[in-house]
Amino acid sequence: MPKATVYNMAGQQVGEIELSEAVFGVEPNVAVVHAAVKNHLANCRQGTQSALTRAEVSGGGKKPWRQKGTGHARQGSTRAPQWTHGGIVFAPKPRDYSYTINKKTRRLALKSALSAKAAAGEILVVDGLAVDEIKTKTMQTLLDALKATKAVVITAGVDEKVVKSTRNIPGMVTSPANLINVYDITNAKQLVVDKAALAVIEEVFA
Repeated sequence: MPKATVYNMAGQQVGEIELSEAVFGVEPNVAVVHAAVKNHLANCRQGTQSALTRAEVSGGGKKPWRQKGTGHARQGSTRAPQWTHGGIVFAPKPRDYSYTINKKTRRLALKSALSAKAAAGEILVVDGLAVDEIKTKTMQTLLDALKATKAVVITAGVDEKVVKSTRNIPGMVTSPANLINVYDITNAKQLVVDKAALAVIEEVFA
């Protein structure tokens, strides 16, 4: 049974907690994790790049010189791709890069990522992760005590005070437990998890 160390808001170790074998104790599947990360990055692409083809560039309506007798190669427009200020061959246009992967694949990838973190001892559970006011220093003090340098802070629900207290700290990402994703987990060095959020993760993904 995998275990994680429990800390208080002062960063002091107060005990251990057993993690669900079904979520944190599976054999990591590297290929599935790779597929999930690739899918996440593809879905993040805006796909807003756009360039003009020769049909869309302004000008070039007049034939630059007569067809024969000049010694030049024949040309029909000064907006053909070989000309300066000409159009782009196969110009990129706005497109949607997103695609879906199977639900079971996504779930296995998430469990694999969580299990790898648990096996490496990189899951830090905080008993009662909360702040009284929006203050970066409070969260910074906690993260320094936990030696968390690049982490995902996972809360049970959307906690605006925690989110706003963390967003200015470099390398930190906050997420509610039901919206965690494989990319953020694999990209982080540690997971700082509220004890209540741990219960949500085990309930949702078991």
